Amino acid sequence: MKSIKNEKLIKRNGNIGQYASIIALVVLAAGMYITFAKPQLFGYALGALMAGFILSQVGMYFGNRWGRSPRPDEKIDAGLKGLPGDFAIYHYITPTAHFLVSPAGLWVLLHYHQHGKMAFIKNRWRNSGGGFLQGYMKIFGQEGIGRPDLDAESEIYSVRKFLVKHMDENEIPEINSLIVFTAEDVEIEANDSPIPAMKPKQLKEYLRQKAKDKKIGQVTLDKIKALFE
Repeated sequence: MKSIKNEKLIKRNGNIGQYASIIALVVLAAGMYITFAKPQLFGYALGALMAGFILSQVGMYFGNRWGRSPRPDEKIDAGLKGLPGDFAIYHYITPTAHFLVSPAGLWVLLHYHQHGKMAFIKNRWRNSGGGFLQGYMKIFGQEGIGRPDLDAESEIYSVRKFLVKHMDENEIPEINSLIVFTAEDVEIEANDSPIPAMKPKQLKEYLRQKAKDKKIGQVTLDKIKALFE
């Protein structure tokens, strides 16, 4: 299995997360100092505290994705490790963040880092459990899962739009989607989810089963890979 990633983007965004977090601490400290030392400047203190909070959220967003190891791309790679050499995963290179090209098909991998229990109920993903950590992360640092079905449609559309510019539309295979929850403590109840959902460690076996159908020929595989390599 081949993994190709945009190392320059990963390094740059990791640095953004690191610097944003440091600046956030400085700004928050300044806001606290003004609050207690110069209460007459409360407006400035409030502005500093708000700016510090926003910067801390930016730092956590970038840090979770690109700064802290194992990053999402590293966790996905670990889950795919051991697949044959005709499987290739592209991180931050294609129109979608994580794109798998394989005999098992073309796959957009949607990464989420929710803690606690993720259950698909009444056509929506619901997040519950996780105790104090889950409650804290819902307020600070954890993004809502939103609508993965709509995210998948948008990502698939972007990839297909790119491929159409470089290939005959009739040559382009179906593009599928997978939801990958990377938090160690997540519990998944996919039930009737229209998009398969799993942890990274389940990816390899799932794709091996799909590859038995040999949905994409080698010529088409090579043509698609050449666009990104």
